This record gives sequence, C-alpha cells and structure tokens, in this order.
Amino acid sequence: MKNRFWGKRVLAVLATASLALPLIAGCTASEAKDTEQRVLRVATLWGNQDDSYFRQQFTDAFELTHPNVTIEVVAAVDQGSMYGYGNQEEQQEMPDSLENLKKIMTGDNPVDVVVADTATIKSLIQENMVKQLDPLIQEDKFDTSDIVPSVLEGIKDLGDQSIYALTPTFSSSALFFNKAMFQKAGVEPPTDNMTWDDIFNLATRLTKGEGKDHEFGFSFTTYQGGSPYYSMQQYYNSLQLKIFDDKAEKMTVDSPQWEKVWSTISKLAIDKVIPKGDEPQDQDPNGRYNPLQGDLFLSSKAAMVIGDYSYINQLIDANKNADKMEGFTKVDWDVVTPPVHPEAPEIGGNIYLSSLMAINSSAQNPDDAWELIKYMNSEDWAKIKARSSYEMVSRKSFIKPKDGLDYNIQAFYTLKPVPPTNTNMDKLYQKMPNLWQVSDKGMEYFTQVLENKKTPKEALGEWAAKGNEMLEKLKKDPKATF
Repeated sequence: MKNRFWGKRVLAVLATASLALPLIAGCTASEAKDTEQRVLRVATLWGNQDDSYFRQQFTDAFELTHPNVTIEVVAAVDQGSMYGYGNQEEQQEMPDSLENLKKIMTGDNPVDVVVADTATIKSLIQENMVKQLDPLIQEDKFDTSDIVPSVLEGIKDLGDQSIYALTPTFSSSALFFNKAMFQKAGVEPPTDNMTWDDIFNLATRLTKGEGKDHEFGFSFTTYQGGSPYYSMQQYYNSLQLKIFDDKAEKMTVDSPQWEKVWSTISKLAIDKVIPKGDEPQDQDPNGRYNPLQGDLFLSSKAAMVIGDYSYINQLIDANKNADKMEGFTKVDWDVVTPPVHPEAPEIGGNIYLSSLMAINSSAQNPDDAWELIKYMNSEDWAKIKARSSYEMVSRKSFIKPKDGLDYNIQAFYTLKPVPPTNTNMDKLYQKMPNLWQVSDKGMEYFTQVLENKKTPKEALGEWAAKGNEMLEKLKKDPKATF
C-alpha cells in the first residue's frame, strides 16, 4: 500500500516536471541566444589582410556593444592578389568583384551582410540575392523618418521603391562660391536649385583679367590643371548620356545631346570662363612651398567651384592660418546645391552611396545581420560619427555645420543621386581590359575642338567612327590593345 502511494507521487512529480520542461527550455533558448558566442560574416567588395580601417569605420562599435557577436570581414577580391597585375606580357583579366561576391554569398559558408555600392546592390536585388528590409523595418518600428530624404529615395530607386539596403554614410558635393568676388563684381550670388545655364551665365559675368591675373567664373574642380573633358562628366551624368551602348558594341556619342554638351563646355573653355587645362600654374619665385598652389578657389582664381564635403576642412584650415601665408586673404564663402538640368531638376551633386548594407538572402545569421544594420543606421551611431571629415551621416538631425560656422549645409544633401543605369558595365571592363581606351580616345577629339580645329559635331562624328572600329576589334578579341 505504501509502495503504491509512493509510486503515484513519483508519477505526479514527473508529470509536473514534464509540463514545465517546455517553459524551462524556452527560457534557456532565449537566454542562450543572448549569451552564446556567434559569428557574423560581413562581405566587402575589396579588402586585404589589414581590415582595421573598415572595422574602425563600421564594426568596432557594434562588437563593443554586442560582446557575444564576433565580426568576420570577408573580401570578395583580395587586393593582395593584384600585386604584379599589368606587369606580365599576357594581358590579365581584372577580377570580377561581383561574381566573386556572389560566390561568397552562396555555398556552404555564405556571408550574412554585404557592404557595397549602388550598382552592386542593384544587381543583387535583380537576382533576388538580398532580403527586402521593409518587413523588418515595420516589425521593429525602425525609424527611417530622420534619414536624409534624397538618400532614402536613392535607395528606393534601386529596388522599385522597396528598401533592400541602408547606408550609415554618404559622400556628396556642392557648389562653393566666393562672396567677396560676387560683391566686387556687383553680381547677385548663386542660389539653390539653379540650372547649369544659370550658373554658366553668372560665371561669364564673373570672368575677368588676363594672364596671371585672370579669374575664372567657374570650375568643375577646386584644383588647377587637367582638361574639362574628364571633369565635365558632372555636367552630363544626370542626363545619363552614354559613350557606347550597354553591350559595348556601338558608339552613342554622335547625337544632338552630345553635341550640345561639347558645344557648351568647349565654348566656356575657349572663352576662359572655365579652365581649359593648359594654363600655367603660379610658381613661388623663391621656390618655397605654397599650400595654396593649384587650388583655384583658395587662391581666388575661380568664383565658383564644385567641391566635395571634405573640402570644407581645407577652407577652415586655410582661413585659420591666413596670417601665416603671405598674400593670402581669408575666403568668405558659402555653398548652394550643384547645378541641375531642367530635364532632371532633382538629380545632381554627386551623392554617392558606397557603403550600402544588405542582408544576404542565404544568410546563416540573419538576426544578427539585421541587428548590425539597425545599429549602423541608428541615432547612436550617427551621433558618434557625425564629426567625420570626409563623409556625412545619413541621419539629417546629426548633420551640422563644422567648427561653429554658418553655411548652407543642406546644399550637400538636397538633390537625389544619379541612379545606376547599366549594372553590367563592370563586367564589360573586366571582360575587355582596354575598353577604357574607347572613352579615353574622346580626349583627342575634344582637344581638337578646344584648338578650333574641328566643330563639336565633326569631332563627335570622328570619335564615333573610330570608337566603333575599336569596339569591333574588342568584340573579336576582348583582350585587344590599341
């Protein structure tokens, strides 16, 4: 009798314990998730043995606040493998960074997070290789309202208005102008949202002087030297003009749009409104180092220039040390949005999203991947990195003028980035290592226009014909040289 009673008690205890097991197991799993050591694999397009810069920029703070997660940085292309490239007789093919990236996103040990530029992310979206983030953003009520609108719109443009990536930083440029030069000329300074024609008209009115006393009204860059052939890409990029078609089989420069671009820019250069590229640089007669040499804006040789965000540091440093530089007068400056075309009034400014973060569709650790992206795009991270000298944080609440100055900082992030068009272009250049020479050939013909030897229409026609010959040769032999 006693044994039967004892047996029933044992069964009762076991039954109660069995009911409690799922609860205990649940708690244990949750606690284990918080304490277990996990690896989060983060892919970059390029890298080498020393990944300290990338870690300092992006992952150190996350590891500090998430001690149970270890970041492993995986480069799609090892830059160390590029040693000796181009020194061999046989033409080497450039590594295909996108294809290499796809390899480490698949297989037995796929990476969890991808950090890449717009063209790469767009390609991955088109192939369904990265996760849509909208459901995660909604589920966690992750606030995107403070993200710079032009940055967020640029991201949405990559994925048919859906979000597949977020970026903690972006780079940008604006139109810097010298207030004193405008006041002296009695001309109203530029304002936001001006067209290229508006700016060129202002530049023409500001142009004056001869020889070493000449002052340009505008320059595509802050430095002196170099033909406008390369820098004028800023003028036609937002028009999405192409030198050849998406298959690199036929030239597309023999068109009215291209003729207008070349006519406009060459006339400005010939009239010395913008630098032509062959102007002699001022040399110190005593051979001393001049920190302003070659800088058109700091030396007041150009009234307006396109400069990137980091150029502000140079202006601040120069003005602070004005008394140490003989003949230098402090520059009274401000910025406005870069010029736009009427056909694309919201696009410009060279906004570049180079650190977009996306989750691999085959991620082994998608939860921590989302935690990393959330953290990197959080207010806490933006607050830490807002004082960056080279890039701007994506949260506009933390974008402030530097050094207590008062300038139009919104000019750097008002316009939308130019959306990538041909995401296959990198592959073409990898397949045909000398394809760049087709584009470079245009410099020869543009120079002939600057020298008044040919009209823009004639020069573009000849470039188109020569370029088609080169493309045909590359079609037959992708490694052909010229």
